[in-house]
Amino acid sequence: MDRKSVVILIISFVLLLLWFPLVNKLYPPVPQPPRAGTNAVTNAAAPGTAPATPTPAPATPSRPELSPLTSAIVPSVNGPETTLTLESKVARFVVTSHGGGLKRVELTGFPEAVGCSKKNQNATNFAALNGDAPVPAFALLGAPALQDAAPFKLSKTGDTIRAEKQLTNGLVLVKQFQLNATNYLLNTTVRLENRGATPLALPAHELVIGTATPIGPHDDATKMGLMWFDGAKAEATRETYFANQTLGCSGTPRREYSSPSGTNYTWAAVFNQFYTIIAMPKVPASQVIAHRVDLPAPSREALAQDTKTVAHPFGYLTAFAYAASVLAPGAQLEHQFTVFTGPKEYHNLARLGSDFGNSIDRIMEFDGFFGFFAKALLLCMNALHTFGLSYGLAIIAITVIIKLTFWPLTNHSTRSMKRMSALQPQMKALQEKYKDDPKKMNLKLMEFMKENKVSPMAGCLPMVIQIPVFFGFYTMLQSAIELRGASFLWACDLSQSDTVWMIPGINFPVNPMPLLMGVTMLIQAGLTPPAPGMDPTQQKIMKYMPLMFMVFLYNFSAGLTLYWTVQNLLTILQMKITKANDGKTAAAVAGAAVNPNVSTDPKSGKVTLLKKKKD
Repeated sequence: MDRKSVVILIISFVLLLLWFPLVNKLYPPVPQPPRAGTNAVTNAAAPGTAPATPTPAPATPSRPELSPLTSAIVPSVNGPETTLTLESKVARFVVTSHGGGLKRVELTGFPEAVGCSKKNQNATNFAALNGDAPVPAFALLGAPALQDAAPFKLSKTGDTIRAEKQLTNGLVLVKQFQLNATNYLLNTTVRLENRGATPLALPAHELVIGTATPIGPHDDATKMGLMWFDGAKAEATRETYFANQTLGCSGTPRREYSSPSGTNYTWAAVFNQFYTIIAMPKVPASQVIAHRVDLPAPSREALAQDTKTVAHPFGYLTAFAYAASVLAPGAQLEHQFTVFTGPKEYHNLARLGSDFGNSIDRIMEFDGFFGFFAKALLLCMNALHTFGLSYGLAIIAITVIIKLTFWPLTNHSTRSMKRMSALQPQMKALQEKYKDDPKKMNLKLMEFMKENKVSPMAGCLPMVIQIPVFFGFYTMLQSAIELRGASFLWACDLSQSDTVWMIPGINFPVNPMPLLMGVTMLIQAGLTPPAPGMDPTQQKIMKYMPLMFMVFLYNFSAGLTLYWTVQNLLTILQMKITKANDGKTAAAVAGAAVNPNVSTDPKSGKVTLLKKKKD
């Protein structure tokens, strides 16, 4: 490869790295006008007191302005808002009179923001579920008869909050939220009552589970979604479904998702990268429906200060769908749920799934072949952490253990590749000799390789075996909340990229870990023996191919690039040791060739003195 080709290759890699910052610089997103937020009045009624009395709010909109598509499915509410709060050891549940549901769930053990900068972090701000959602969880959506604009009447007794109102068609809607003795669980009941003397029609309706929302202003849509479980399989739906693109090309976006109807869904959930809301109905639901909804846009000031902020955030409003029915006089329709609202911690979810017999740990997506490795690696990382290792050191320790496990196989592969390279002249001679008879040529080549104890698959086998480990690491690190806020060296959050500086003007992040990974991959590629039969041009292309991996993984989590960097360093060390041992063996063989009294084992390099024969 000449100098011109190398320069073109380097420029291409730089353009790949700078592509998105350049596009955002040349074609910046148009910010939406600032929107007024909700000024809620919180009335925490004491146990046994009368229902909370709404306090008039200032003359501002009751919620952020919604897009036309979002407004079509979200009911409007008149009057001021009141909220009541249930608080357990690990969570704070806020119930609102606007919709009579869970406005937000604050996880008091998890901060809202993590990172190196402490000036914008507030110890009283916690990670929240259903935050900025257009409707609360367990709101009722559906026909106009159910879209009553009146607020709910809230009351609190002990560890239970009750929300009640009468709909325009005469039905009375009652909701109860009660703390569960188990962490992160909430017992929820939604009841429709016919207190009149005539039958009342109940239209088809949706009962909202919650809305999948981003964790922070930088989060993209790839880590959000919804999932349902029908007792046999779990299925997740993400932005790829709603974007409806083919091979990256534009398609007609979807605004709604409907699961197969008539199936018994034992639970459904909304989730982002680290947190989830899982609703487990006492009687399985028959369908799950989701809507892609717009969330309040950031202000112009926020976009100007931080170009990584998502200009048009959105979420997935998800609900159980119920068919129409008729309630006889004095009859009622009741839906009971056990709701999990908390972090995606595997050990906690697995225990709860075992208790309820419904496998809610499927939300971790540790299914399939790679999921087995992800689960094993997560358990191993947490076990090492219990011994006092930081999560960064635990990742390094796991990498070392994996490398030592595969060391003999990798060592054998490297030696086999070197022997294959040394035998190339003889193999080419065989190919030339039997070029007119391909079948016989392949037979002779196989016999030749068998006699010399080499295999064409030896170089690929270690990589093939380690691929499941890599994808297991990738799966595990993408959802392991244990890494959120875990620091190592300069990386303040191993679950995110290790940005240490933003280049002014183009706001391009400088991430040292992927750069170190790229350097170690280049060194490793230079030490790896070329594959037999590869022409010089292909060898040079393969030598610089690691730069592509650096581009692809540049903004991945620091935990993943830390694993790959340590893996590369250990591989380089092994190559150096193998080369040194091969050098000693070659020197011993050369010495034996000039010394008739010495015998050398060609495999191990062991030298043995021979007894001199008597004359």
